[in-house]
Amino acid sequence: MKDAAADLAQDRSRLGRSSTAERVADILRDRIIEGLFKPGQRLSEESICEALGVSRNTLREAFRLLSHERLLDHRLNRGVFVRVLSAEDVADLYQVRRVIEGMAVRRKPTEQALRVIREAVADAERAAGDDDWQAVGTANIRFHQALVTLNDSPRLNEAMRQLLAELRLVFHVMENPRAFHEPFVARNHELLALIEAGEPDRAAAALDAYLDHAEQLLLHAYEPNR
Repeated sequence: MKDAAADLAQDRSRLGRSSTAERVADILRDRIIEGLFKPGQRLSEESICEALGVSRNTLREAFRLLSHERLLDHRLNRGVFVRVLSAEDVADLYQVRRVIEGMAVRRKPTEQALRVIREAVADAERAAGDDDWQAVGTANIRFHQALVTLNDSPRLNEAMRQLLAELRLVFHVMENPRAFHEPFVARNHELLALIEAGEPDRAAAALDAYLDHAEQLLLHAYEPNR
């Protein structure tokens, strides 16, 4: 938790003078997406309050918000823990992703959205070259968040952000992050090329195959006798 607290201390400037539970929740959610907190990890109120310079009441309200987003669990007389997702959660997450992302890749992209998607693809390729597979996972999440912006819906963007935070917790079940993330670095590039070429039907088909493959890999990791 000490390393996490040191990283969180860098986020204090994001709170400004009027720190709120929503902003604290935003910071913690972002750090979950980045892989800083692991499933099953107990969160120390004292360490996080000290790192961010917020009160316990503010932090507890942030914890409550993230619990509603299914990212944290309150355990009676034990504290607050990062949620451990089940295989059923994985299947449901991918069902929702097929709907939201499937709609997105069928829409005509704006140049701004394409720029963000390209940046995420490039970041993943650089991280893979550096053998930093946690950073590859983070870039991959940014890639899919950027895809959803093609829907031009703030509500869908927010829903996807919460969904991808849950998904990052699922990634931790993979014992070999490189074996899981590496194939999707190239597939992200291929999907981007189809979107740029204005081929929405082929992009949607490629995305379906992409999500099917990722879901199968993750569900296999949950099999008790694998």
